Amino acid sequence: QASPGQSRRLPACSKGTMATVEVSPDYVNSLIRPTEVFLCPLSANVYKIDFIAFKIRAVDDNSETLLFEIRKDPEDEDDGVIDENDDSIRSIKYHFGPTFLDFKTIGTSLEFTVGEHPLHNFRMIERHYWGEHLIKSYDFTLPFVIPNTTNTWEVIYTMPELDPQVKEGIINTPWATKSDSFYFVNDRLVMHNKAEYNYSPSPA
Repeated sequence: QASPGQSRRLPACSKGTMATVEVSPDYVNSLIRPTEVFLCPLSANVYKIDFIAFKIRAVDDNSETLLFEIRKDPEDEDDGVIDENDDSIRSIKYHFGPTFLDFKTIGTSLEFTVGEHPLHNFRMIERHYWGEHLIKSYDFTLPFVIPNTTNTWEVIYTMPELDPQVKEGIINTPWATKSDSFYFVNDRLVMHNKAEYNYSPSPA
């Protein structure tokens, strides 16, 4: 059975503190393990970007299989008060089971609203790790988003070919697979979300 790889630690991501380096797209693309803290405060989202729905599906040549779907309750309105200590609103856990790792192509649909300011070069960088081993990284950009609109961002992911031992290790170590999703506007970090994944048969 494989064990997650070991890598050096980054002093900029010490637990309990905000990163002290400039958080640029190049910086997050150089990370070799999940961050231990969020690299920007919730108040960095000055564009009032709000993710209201998210869907994950497996994509085949002639069909699609819905794997996960969530939509924000329209009655759960934001009152404008941000609790900077409430990281639960930007953290999520997924239990997909082992068959998820057999899919070759995954599609996602992210529905979001924006406030009164336009978004230029709205960029999402996703880094996925097993333990401290980078298993995949994705980088997508929307050149422009009109202010005061609701939008759907469709993304297609080509899944990496996993070494059999790594795949076995991912299945046998629930929640050891993690991801950081960084969102930039004109290369300025405005949002940072985290996720944990369980690919074992049991949801526990």
